[in-house]
Amino acid sequence: MLRLAVAQFNAVAGDLTGNVERIIQCAAKAKAHGADVLLTPEMALSGYPLGDWLRRPDFYRASASALADLAARVGDITLIVGHPAMVEGRCYNAASVIANGFCTATYYKNNLAANDIFDVCRYFAAGASPCVVTIKGVRCGINIGSDIRDPGIFAATVAAGAELVLLLNASPFGQGKRQARCQTLGERAAANAIPVVACNLVGGQDEWVFDGASVAIDAAQHVRMRLPQFEEALGVVDFAAGQIHSANLAEELPPLAEIWRALVLGVRDYVGKNGFPGVILGLSGGMDSALVLAIAADALGADKVRAVMMPSPYTAPMSLDDARDMARRLGVGYDEIAIEPAMRTYDAMLEPLFVGRPADATEENIQARIRGNLLMALSNKTGALVLTTGNKSEIATGYCTLYGDMAGGFADIKDVYKTLVYRLAHYRNSLSAVIPDNIIARPPSAELRPGQVDQDALPPYETLDAIVTAYAEENRSPREIIAAGLPEEAVRRVVRLLRLSEYKRRQGPVGIRITPQSFGSDWRYPVSNRYRDEF
Repeated sequence: MLRLAVAQFNAVAGDLTGNVERIIQCAAKAKAHGADVLLTPEMALSGYPLGDWLRRPDFYRASASALADLAARVGDITLIVGHPAMVEGRCYNAASVIANGFCTATYYKNNLAANDIFDVCRYFAAGASPCVVTIKGVRCGINIGSDIRDPGIFAATVAAGAELVLLLNASPFGQGKRQARCQTLGERAAANAIPVVACNLVGGQDEWVFDGASVAIDAAQHVRMRLPQFEEALGVVDFAAGQIHSANLAEELPPLAEIWRALVLGVRDYVGKNGFPGVILGLSGGMDSALVLAIAADALGADKVRAVMMPSPYTAPMSLDDARDMARRLGVGYDEIAIEPAMRTYDAMLEPLFVGRPADATEENIQARIRGNLLMALSNKTGALVLTTGNKSEIATGYCTLYGDMAGGFADIKDVYKTLVYRLAHYRNSLSAVIPDNIIARPPSAELRPGQVDQDALPPYETLDAIVTAYAEENRSPREIIAAGLPEEAVRRVVRLLRLSEYKRRQGPVGIRITPQSFGSDWRYPVSNRYRDEF
């Protein structure tokens, strides 16, 4: 029998020394469970993704040194570790087998998909050969990440003699993606009549959140091991006579719980890995800032969260009451700064230049920018990170103010549609009632002029979100969207706003990705362009 330990852990990008220590700790736990071999995630040694660090020879030299240090210290257990490697001037996404202090085999990832979300073809060359190693009499094949998408690579590994395939993975969270991963793994296992064990990375890295959920699937497509989502864990799988067994079978999270945990982990790791002492956000008494506040409190604890209410003459008394109520429920720091004095000062300064021009969105944007300045001043003084509160529906259409409510360092709900904001609020309140019902029930409003509501300027959010999903995520043309039944006037308006708002999105902060197409590093439309969609 071969006993395999699977260690999904939160590797920190670029922290070679720290990641070596974490792997050694995992190896000690694995040995305590009687494991013969320890499987780690893709790029576990270096963390992932690494961007253009992977274009620097010095980074590969440092990685090689860390790998040698790990090999010398890991002890009497076979280790399979993911890492970057440079061989004769070519760079690879690699997995090395370490035993008795030496590297006994190295596999280079074969499948570098051109459309890979991490732009792998920019950094790596593709390997061309399978890798099968014998550990305690069992022939183990090694695959990495997107290798599993290519049935030929898995089949070639089996043809090379593998009885068991071990997959090192760094697959980030996306809605429905965990189920799709399991489906693909099961199909490969069934088609080749052998089990597969996959170890997935966990943790937040800028806009990405890796969800763990490592699995072992047998040849009948049954999940025999499942580790928890969004947390570090070590599981044990026994392999004997072609069969796998495990006592580790974590429950699957429902969809809203998955998204909530992804957002919480993304905030926690962005703040923690970048050394911020806490966060600050503008609390308006509205739905978006309420959700961001709840996420922050769950991620960091109330003592590291500070909410600032900045009322204007247009702020409804109930907004103040709701903001105070929510801050009290969560126990976070809370301050109020009235912005009317600053508004009057701006009006006086600009009055000579605005003569003859009626009030318009300019005055509304000044309010947002006053608030942004106040939050950034508090951030500069305390070192805390400003969380912005714009959702995906607003960012898609430009219903946000550059240098105003877009000012900040992290935008944790920038990939969360407004309709999903409400669903997440109900989910969070099902755990404990932290968001006042009045915030959820009120029509959304920026409160920048008397009687303002969002629907004055935008289609109903159900319609808006359906259009943005079809256009931005599914790449459907306006003509196709209209043919599918969405109103033409709304489609024309939303597509126009999407196009006009690109310059704003380009200047916004990084935020967590949860959909197939976010407005992050994978959204690459030019700001200056004259293409117009066909209607």
